[in-house]
Amino acid sequence: MAAKRAYLDYNASTPLLAAAREAMVAALDVTANPSSVHAEGRAARRLIETARREVAALVNARPEHVVFTSGATEAASTLLTPDWQMGRGSVRMSRLYVSAADHPCLLNGGRFPAAQVTRIGVDASGIADLVALATALDAHDEADGLPLVAIHAANNETGVIQPIDRIAGIVKAAGGVLVVDAVQAAGRVSIDMSAGYADYLILSSHKIGGPKGVGAIVAAADLMMPKPLINGGGQEKGHRGGTENLAAIAGFGAAAREALAELQAMDAVRQRRDEIEAIVKTLVPEAEIFGTGAPRLANTTFFAIANVKAETAQIAFDLAGVALSAGSACSSGKVGPSHVLKAMGYGDSLGALRVSIGSATGAEDIELFRAALAGIAARQAARDKADRDKAA
Repeated sequence: MAAKRAYLDYNASTPLLAAAREAMVAALDVTANPSSVHAEGRAARRLIETARREVAALVNARPEHVVFTSGATEAASTLLTPDWQMGRGSVRMSRLYVSAADHPCLLNGGRFPAAQVTRIGVDASGIADLVALATALDAHDEADGLPLVAIHAANNETGVIQPIDRIAGIVKAAGGVLVVDAVQAAGRVSIDMSAGYADYLILSSHKIGGPKGVGAIVAAADLMMPKPLINGGGQEKGHRGGTENLAAIAGFGAAAREALAELQAMDAVRQRRDEIEAIVKTLVPEAEIFGTGAPRLANTTFFAIANVKAETAQIAFDLAGVALSAGSACSSGKVGPSHVLKAMGYGDSLGALRVSIGSATGAEDIELFRAALAGIAARQAARDKADRDKAA
């Protein structure tokens, strides 16, 4: 294993920010239950409400519309349900519409039966087929309930950014409800919940430099909410039971505050991403970089090398001191094709490598990547030559 290492897997999890660590350590000294009414309990509650304001500010939402969860998967499972509440009344969602390139926590349909989930295709760049979405929503039978649409703001593998404003318009015209998975987009692109961006948003702390094990649902309004996934003592206004994870929530809030300030650094991150892609095309001219025909996150590149298995290349990079992914971290430990590339029309056999970076990624990290890729390319060229000589 190489002595020096470059961490280029920010879409899987970002390094913990110093501000988040400090907030967590301080919160660990606050021993009271945030639901207690005494002075110590009120001190714990203040930490949570400070974090709630900080998370809300990241997406320009109202703090009282933020519900903390154990992460994005729990947030998705909470929101993707047929059963909703409006005041004391019930509202039913009769069908869920998701993108075929969505993260598995959306694709799996949450609490919807599989028969009530419709997958909307994407084009070769990974953009959702808006005509197909509009057609499906036009055909939706509202006599059975409302349509619920869930889609990622930015793809975790390709970094492709969806046209959420246009999608929101289509969903609103159909009388539906829109859930946006903003896990990869938050802190990397500007999000404004006050401008009708979505009805509900999903966030994850560890994608923006906070701790793992905490996330949030952010609602545009509090008139309608899903029936709770976890019932308990009425925490989070009854939307999510269980004593709050005070230290993690405090770290999440601090990370959100830092992420909002770091949005201006994305131009520099994009320049480094472009430098990485130039290295790929120089060393492996036949490499294919996916999603370049659509807007992408500034920090993400997803590419395939002909005749090189992604899993094999990932191991080679790791041995050379470079941490990156062969697709999504949620599935990269499993042997199989990328469902995102399959949805984009690339078939079952293609594997790819994902490089995802942050503002802390520097020239030394990029040089380690270049050296590792040069070694992989040289070894593959030697194998190809040997195969040609053998065939001759």
